[in-house]
Amino acid sequence: MPSKRPIKLRCPICKKPAKTADSDFPFCSERCRLIDLGKWASGAYVISSPVTDAEEAVRQDSRDEDGE
Repeated sequence: MPSKRPIKLRCPICKKPAKTADSDFPFCSERCRLIDLGKWASGAYVISSPVTDAEEAVRQDSRDEDGE
C-alpha cells in the first residue's frame, strides 16, 4: 500500500504554510485574515453575475416597454 503524503496547505495571501489546527485557518495569521477581509470590503473580490445574451436583453427591454 502506498504511503499517504500529508497535504501541505498554504495561506491564500502570503503562501506560508498554514495549519488546520490554527484559529485563523485557512490563513497563517491574523494579519493575513484581515488583509483578505479588507479585499472583500473594498470590492477587490467580486462574485460575478451570470452572463446574459445582449440580444436577449434587448428583447426583454422591448417587452417591458410594450407592457407585456
